[in-house]
Amino acid sequence: MKKIAFHLNSLGQGGAERVVSNLANQFAKAGYEVYIATEWFDDNEFTLDSRIKRVHVGLRDEDDRKGRVTKFLLRVKYLREFLEENRPDVLVAFAHRANYRALMAQKSTNTPTVISVRINPVGNYDAFSDKIQIKWLFPRAAGCVFQTEEQKAFFKPYLQDNSRIILNPINAKYHRAVHPEIKEKSVVHHARLVDFKNQLMLCDAFLKVHEKHPDYVLRIYGGGSEDGTKEKLEKKIADNHAEDFMFLMGPCNHIDAEIPKGEVYAYSSDYEGFPNSLLEAMAMGMPVVSTDCPPGGPRTVIRDGENGFLVPVGDADALADRICRLIEDKDMAKRFGQEAAKVYDIANAEAVYEQWREYLEEIV
Repeated sequence: MKKIAFHLNSLGQGGAERVVSNLANQFAKAGYEVYIATEWFDDNEFTLDSRIKRVHVGLRDEDDRKGRVTKFLLRVKYLREFLEENRPDVLVAFAHRANYRALMAQKSTNTPTVISVRINPVGNYDAFSDKIQIKWLFPRAAGCVFQTEEQKAFFKPYLQDNSRIILNPINAKYHRAVHPEIKEKSVVHHARLVDFKNQLMLCDAFLKVHEKHPDYVLRIYGGGSEDGTKEKLEKKIADNHAEDFMFLMGPCNHIDAEIPKGEVYAYSSDYEGFPNSLLEAMAMGMPVVSTDCPPGGPRTVIRDGENGFLVPVGDADALADRICRLIEDKDMAKRFGQEAAKVYDIANAEAVYEQWREYLEEIV
């Protein structure tokens, strides 16, 4: 394998986009010819190695007034033209619709195509239209990369049999994060403010924590997502007169310096693809409490009671209880943090790249 192409919607700030950017940079550094074919360009994107060829395969200006079906077929056509012109040894698609487009486009070129499932299949791959496309297209896949066993189990054996489970890579800066000698009495969290991450439940849990430990504060780092979650959080804080102990910190470019200041890290999602924020917190050596959310991301890296705590989805009482246990038992918190940091050994950028490289070489 000498030439590899990735396909996804864009390289805007997001989990799949971060993984693709990281992998593409690693492959380029190793001497592979690397293409990234995207539907559009975002204003805020990850930095790419100068040797990577970025190609637009999305709709063009003259396509704006065309119908929905025509636009869908054009997206496939433009991706097919890219494959015919550049002839990569393997095409790797990331995310839901990109998987379908890639498998449709590769038929005429016979390009080995690896798809990647990045979200909870339940609710995302089980609509009637998905069932039709999966039955029609997924047998064409040369392979599939999942993030968890639960994701993998959702699909038919033919897809499971030639698949791999590979974690997201962790940036080395999180593993190198420096912990201050004197901790702030705080519970910390960092993630985009969006409904499925259920920071509202985290706030409910912390109100219970604050009743037992009134000297502790909650700091939530992360930008809004324009779905109203930020406004709901602001209202909950105001309604509970919690302005002095619950803080929305906004986006932070030096999260590796801020998170280790806290004593406990809490994660509250209802579901995830794979929670990068949780991986980062563990790599930083934080004692973590997380919901055991589908499709099993936290369960993949947290051994309950050994390197963190898992609690049921939506259970504010359980989340509050485990946070309090870590606040009250400093030895346990220290032990959890030390064990949590070991996740970096299996999910550092080099280890993840090597797993991808070996799998793709095997496919080709």
